[in-house]
Amino acid sequence: MPTLSSMATPEQGPVPFVDTLLAGTNLVPSPRQQREEEHADLVATLPSALEANGLKKLCLYQGFWIRDIHVPAAIALQRRFEPRPDDVIVASFPKSGTTWLNALTFATMARRAYPPAGADHPLRRLNPHQCLPFLEGLFQGGREAELEALPSPRLMNTHMPLPIMVPSAVPGCRVVYVCRDPKDMAVSAWHFLRRLRPDLDFAVVFESVCDGTMAFGPVWDHVLGYWRASMAMPDKVLFLRYEELLRDPAEKVRKLARFLGTPFSAAEDEAGTVDDIVQLCSFEHLKGLEANKTGCLDPLLPVPRDALFRNGASGDWVNHMTPEMASRLDKIVADKMRGTGITFQ
Repeated sequence: MPTLSSMATPEQGPVPFVDTLLAGTNLVPSPRQQREEEHADLVATLPSALEANGLKKLCLYQGFWIRDIHVPAAIALQRRFEPRPDDVIVASFPKSGTTWLNALTFATMARRAYPPAGADHPLRRLNPHQCLPFLEGLFQGGREAELEALPSPRLMNTHMPLPIMVPSAVPGCRVVYVCRDPKDMAVSAWHFLRRLRPDLDFAVVFESVCDGTMAFGPVWDHVLGYWRASMAMPDKVLFLRYEELLRDPAEKVRKLARFLGTPFSAAEDEAGTVDDIVQLCSFEHLKGLEANKTGCLDPLLPVPRDALFRNGASGDWVNHMTPEMASRLDKIVADKMRGTGITFQ
């Protein structure tokens, strides 16, 4: 098992988050219950609704529907998160390519410490979500000390909308964001939520996307927050589309490396490093690994890790939506994004 002293140096990139915990940081989190009780009065006053599967409560906080348990996390993020200049945050709306982008970003940033073709690469033994700390989870559970203990450069993941997350995140550090056609996102979300409630009707999830009451939604406002930031500060926010990643992953990995300030060298090109990263992080390869076939995502979210690797394709919505449903969602999204320069058509 790696020790803190044997892990990557700052010049080499981030270390797998789960390894820092196993190395024994001996950090004591503040009680989650205490944090939730601290903000219970505020949560009770917020407009609320049930998530599409009926199992989680959502609250409308600062214009976005987030799970009630994440309201204290949002407040803690806004008050206490202090980004370092070399921090990198992978952000996304749920079910929009998060796992893939986590893997690609980790493999790209850590390629000097962990050559992607190496048999001992962390992504061959760990789920991508074990390599990056999930900001909501840490700040929800009072585990900020674990984040502070990470050596730089730190690599993190969030679903939080940019306006909620932290005013200091941009331009305080770099953010890599991925979006996806909302129709495919809706289908992926339905399959994911069905792992907790198998009888869930797709129409229920579809309606939650259309009316904006999906967790971390409305999706259009989530996307637009990061899109506008990428237009205003392209050196700080990289905006990627899932469909473009699928069409040419190697080109997007090169773009990602340039954005992170670590472009691939001629020697790396000669050695095929980009192709090695793409292969290591490919849907087919990750899906077949034991780390992604067993275990659950989180004790509080008992969904098997294999739920993250269902299809990975683009255009699967045609197998679940009527033409009328697709047209309706397309129109809603187009209306919300009119004049912004971003489309999904």
